[in-house]
Parts: sequence; C-alpha cells; structure tokens
Amino acid sequence: MKDKKLLLLPALLLSATIHAENVSIQTKNISLIVDVENNQPAKYVYFGSRVNAADAANIKVTVNGRMDAYPAYGLNTPAEAALAIRHSDGNMSTALVATGHDSRQQGNATITTIHLKDPAYNITVDLNYKAYNDVDMIETWTDIKNSEKGTVTLTTFSSAMLPIRRGNVWMTHLYGTWADEGNVEEDKLGAGDIVIRNNDGTRNSHTSHGELMFSLDGQGRENDGDVIGLALCYSGNYKLRVSTDDTDYHYVFAGINEENSEYHLRKGETFTTPPVAITFSSEGMSGVSRNYHKWGRKYMLAHGDKLRDILLNSWEGVYFDINEEAMDQMMRDISAMGGELFVMDDGWFGNKYQRLTDNSSLGDWTVDTKKLPHGIQGLVDDAKKHNVKFGIWLEPEAVNTTSELYEKHPDWVIKAPGRDVVKGRGGTQLLLDLTNPKVQDFEFSVFDNLLSKYPDIAYIKWDANMPILNHGSQYLPMADQSHLYIEYHRALRKLVDRIRAKYPDVTIQCCASGGGRANWGMLKGFDEFWVSDNTDALQRIYMQYGTSLFFPAIAMACHISAVPNHTVFRTTSLKYRIDVAMSGRLGMEIQPKNMTDEEKNLCKKAIQEYKEIRPVVQFGNIYRLLSPFKNEGAASLMYISDAKDKAVFYWWKIANFYDAHLPRIKMAGLDASRRYKIRELDVIDNKPLEYEGKSFSGKYLMEHGLEMPLTNDVDWGKKCDWSSRVLYLTAE
Repeated sequence: MKDKKLLLLPALLLSATIHAENVSIQTKNISLIVDVENNQPAKYVYFGSRVNAADAANIKVTVNGRMDAYPAYGLNTPAEAALAIRHSDGNMSTALVATGHDSRQQGNATITTIHLKDPAYNITVDLNYKAYNDVDMIETWTDIKNSEKGTVTLTTFSSAMLPIRRGNVWMTHLYGTWADEGNVEEDKLGAGDIVIRNNDGTRNSHTSHGELMFSLDGQGRENDGDVIGLALCYSGNYKLRVSTDDTDYHYVFAGINEENSEYHLRKGETFTTPPVAITFSSEGMSGVSRNYHKWGRKYMLAHGDKLRDILLNSWEGVYFDINEEAMDQMMRDISAMGGELFVMDDGWFGNKYQRLTDNSSLGDWTVDTKKLPHGIQGLVDDAKKHNVKFGIWLEPEAVNTTSELYEKHPDWVIKAPGRDVVKGRGGTQLLLDLTNPKVQDFEFSVFDNLLSKYPDIAYIKWDANMPILNHGSQYLPMADQSHLYIEYHRALRKLVDRIRAKYPDVTIQCCASGGGRANWGMLKGFDEFWVSDNTDALQRIYMQYGTSLFFPAIAMACHISAVPNHTVFRTTSLKYRIDVAMSGRLGMEIQPKNMTDEEKNLCKKAIQEYKEIRPVVQFGNIYRLLSPFKNEGAASLMYISDAKDKAVFYWWKIANFYDAHLPRIKMAGLDASRRYKIRELDVIDNKPLEYEGKSFSGKYLMEHGLEMPLTNDVDWGKKCDWSSRVLYLTAE
C-alpha cells in the first residue's frame, strides 16, 4: 500500500537518471530530498514526513512539474525564477548546474550545502539546508558569489523556492494594520499568482506577514491534517510569491523584495540571502505552530529557556507625563500586586528640547532632570527599594528635527538626494541612516552608555515608529542607492548582534508601533515583542490567536489595561482582560492608583496564579481549539507541558446575543489514559464551577470536553457583556 503522506506532500516524484544521487536532509520527523546529479540542475524530490533510507534512495523526480531547487532566469523565461542576474557583459541569462555537495555539523544541526555553478559564467550559488536534530525545522538560504571580471547586478534573489503538489491546497497567512495585527486569511490555491509583499522599509509585519501555512488536504484544521509551514527570517522588505501555471504544482518563492533594490555584486563578493524556515506536520496547523514555537524558543529568541517577568509598563498609565513621584508610585503598586519588573516608557529624555509629545527630542538620549531630578540612578534605586527590576524605553533608529542630534548631524538622516526630508510622526520624525558606520556607532552608544552606566537596567523596550518614507542615503554612493533597504537591515542585524555580544543578559522587547516587527528575522536576539498597541481584550483574542500560528506565548507581550480601552473605547470586565493577558507573557499597562482595592486584589491573585501556570504557558505546547475567526461566538486554546502532566485551558466568549448556543469545546493533546483534576483560575463567581475539584480522563476531555457557562455568576452590579474561563488541569 502506498504511503498516503508521500502522495500528498509538496516535492513529490521526479524522474532521474541512474547517475543521480538523492541527498536526504532530515530532522527527527521531517525529510527533504534533493536530486543532485553533476552538471544537471539540483531538483526537489520530496518534502514531508520522514522517510527511511531505502525509500529515500528510490524516490524519483516527478515529470509533471518544474522541480529545479533554485530556478534561474533566462533559458526558460516564461517560468518564475528564484534568481535573475545581469552579468558583467550585459547577458541576462543564467544557468545553474550541480557540481557537488557536502555537509558539516553545527551544534545540534547538520548543514548540507549543494554547490551550483553557471557553466558559461563565473557565478556560483550554494544552496544551504540546516536541519536540526532536536526540533523539526529546516532553514534554507543561498550564497551567491561573483567571480566574474566585473560587477554583476542581482535583479531577483529569492532565498528559496518550494514546489507544492496541486490538489485541495489552502494557504493561511496573517495580515492587518496598526492596532489590528495578526488577522488570519485563508484561501484555496487555484491558478494564477498570489503575491504578498512589504515595502515599509523598517518594519514588515503590520500589513502582512512573511510566514505562510499550506494545508495539503483541505481547508486548514488545527489538530489534524498535513500542513507545511514557511517563515522568511528577514526584518526588511520581503516578497512571497505563489505561482500556479499549467503544471501539477504551485511554486512558492520567498525572499527579499527586489523592487527598487537591485544589488550590485562586485568581483569576489558574496551575497547571502536571509533564511527561510520550513517545517511539516501531520498534526494540523497547531502541529506546525508547535514546531515553530520549539525552534523559536531554543534557537531564535534570547533567553528562550528562562521564564519571563511579570511587568508594569508606564505608557497607558501616564503616557508622556513622566515624573519621579508617579514612577515611584507605580513601582510600589506593581510590587504590592506581585509584579517583578517596572518599565518606564516614552517621555523621560530631552535636555534642550523636552519630550512632552511625540514631536521632539528623539536622538537626545539624556535624562530630563526637570521631570526626573535624581536621574536614572534615582529610578534604579527606587526599583530596588520596591524589590522590582527596572526597564526603560528607547527608539534608537529615529530622530526629530527638533533635537540637538539633528542640529549637529543633519547628514545622518535618510534623505533622497537633492530633495527635502520627508517627515513622519509628529511632523518632525526622521530615520537615521544605519548604512552609515558613524550612525551605527552612535546607536550602539545609546545602549552602551545606558547599560554601562546603569548596569541594573534589566529591560529595554526597543521601539520603531516610522517607515522609510523617502528613498535615499546620504552615505551610500549614488550608483548604489538601490542598496538602501538591504544595507539598512544588514546594519540593523549587526547592531543587535553587537549589543547582545556585550550585554547578553538584558531583556530586550521588540516593539514597532505594536507588532510591526513580529518576524523571525528581527526577533533573533530579542526576548519578546509587543503584539499590538491595541490592548482591548476582545480584539486581542483575535490578534493573539493569529499571532500564535508562528510565535510562542513566551514572546507575546500581553497586558492588562484600563477601560474604556484607549484604542477602541470598549469596556470589558477586569477578569476578561486578565484571562486574555494570561494566555501570553502577562503584564500590565495601567495606572494602578486609578484602580480600586478590589481590582488590585483581583490582579494580585491573578499574578500569583499566573506564576503557578507560567512554565506551562511559556514553555508548553499549544493546541488551538476554536478560532475566533470562525465566528462561532467563542474562542479557545490550551497549553500542555511536555510531560502532559499539566495543562491550561482558555475559553472566551466573543459574541453576546440572547438565546446563543455556543459549541462545546473538545480539548486536545492530553494523555488519554491519565486523569486530570480541574481547577478554575481567576475566579469571580459566587459559586464554584460545577467541575471544580473533579477529575476527568484525558480521553473524555478530548472526546467530549466540558460545557462552559455563558455568563459569570456574579452580583447584578458586576455583570458584564463578556465572560471567560481559565482552567488549570493537573494529572493525578
């Protein structure tokens, strides 16, 4: 009987000669097989669940598609290409054939490199595949080297191409905007082209994301079905293309967006594309998510093996109105509620120009002693007094025209040659030109000065609130102005790595007007990211659910805020806000002095309970159960420990209508043979939940689930539109 998965997976059967060699690239549960024959293009043979050596040797290349692992432009011009080059003599055609392959160990991974060369030109391309042996992830990227006599121009330079067999294939991706990040879009793939791209210049995750899922056997299901995951690990402008023609395959290309970014590769230089992380699971979309979460925690995030602190951020509490008294009071309050960290947000800096609104002082990273007479050291001392850690906000890539830095260095900003600067936020904001080494040194000094002078700073919130609005560098030569977008992000990567090399222990949040930099290219070296500037609990359910497709709870900063919410002005109960925030990295975004004692006590209790479940939430395996995007009136997910001895179940009502009939949620991922005791967290009801303290088998919970009351049993004056439940399951 034929292997069903083999017939469904993306890079299937291709006809090869007897001289061909199948190269297997494998993780514990995944195989990628490439046909490598000298003087022939390298071709995909198979990608999917792991196959044994005998099968791997016998699988042949399909004859019903174009399986070149890295198709080049010029000799089959109607076909989509991953690489297009204008050679030094003007020739626009390129051919790539294999010259061999090798492998090497790197930590817990094996890197396999397939060497390609143009037979007529001194251009070589190395296809690299990094397969981990402890997580199911393969990273792939290319090294393009110019050994011609002169400069060549790269006009298309994808990181990878992956063919997917046509059938009932659905693509899932994320899209949104500021304050509405992480929406889920699902489309059945048919004929034609789909292009997902970003042109922001600095941030690339607001309007669309550089990550995709492909469900191979019908519309995506959370906990069963064959699914491919693809994530471009790049912080700059990207382009994802799905091209479907008259062959049997969809062709997926992922890489840097080449528009207005042609790259001039000098003799002897090598251009390295950003990695694409690919994975496969036969356990549905949640299975793919678990693969990304494990890989992300272990190999991408900073301190991915350490529990995250519960913090209070000052922004929604006081905005720009920073002063010593308020900071001290907020530290005292978060400490009393059991919090572990206080972060002072925007508004603390500026000497000649005070930072009172968003229209001045960026670039002048000196403390405003009118607001903070005792400076940063006074705040650090206050934090110690209250037994909490201290963190601070920065936006190092930006400058205001109303600043001392801009007055001294107008030549440091991004500006189109011969034109006036184009201003952003506040009518005065500009971006510093990171392609300039002097700017790179300055931005490093911003961190270095703070962290060396105040080593007790435990947390940096790194914000980025502006795109590249005008194309131009005052540092790059005129002939290389098209390098701006690429060189900016190369320099940004160097800056992050430089900071991490000197300050490995500090926690750094990646914030970019909310979730504008929620991508695996930017997050390498960061501890977490700010999901959205919108902290409304109801809308956060949608955003956090979508974001969890590719990013783990430990990295998702989720805060309890005040009501009416400052973005949508919705009023939800404090319990509802707590229960939503507890599904990620719990924090607060509120002025505690405006809370009642009852509200503070409820938060104190929730923080205490979150500390108990924190290891399960932050290190556990996600099982999404009911998507809010299905519009069934509720949403649900759960996290389960590796040992399956603990689990946290979340249920939120997301629509409130009389005579509603919401679905009962079946759990997933539990050990069917074990019994789990139920305990509700963040309880506000007058009577315990009917399941409180009772035990159920994992089998029952996964086959039947538990009915959730549609409302909370509270006094009349405390009733609210929205209800929610958090259950802690412990194996007996």
